[in-house]
Amino acid sequence: MPEEELAARVARLERQVADLSERSADAAAARVLAAGADRDVTEVRAELRAHTGTLNALREDQNDLRDEMRRSFATVNTSLQQIVTLLEAAGQDDER
Repeated sequence: MPEEELAARVARLERQVADLSERSADAAAARVLAAGADRDVTEVRAELRAHTGTLNALREDQNDLRDEMRRSFATVNTSLQQIVTLLEAAGQDDER
């Protein structure tokens, strides 16, 4: 095999090795990025679960508050009705 042909083959092989080294580095960088993205997604999911739990607790508190307010308003309405009844009775007594 002539020297020139051998030199060309060696040069071509060196370029291929360099290209494969670049691809290998790119693949390693892609794996690092993918691992980082996986960690980020895991963290976001954990925060989302925490936020969802907080919102659910808030909803329960609001429902309890609404129920308590309804009971309290019913009590106030009953008391006010008793006052109105007493006032009406007192007004009728004054008319006689």
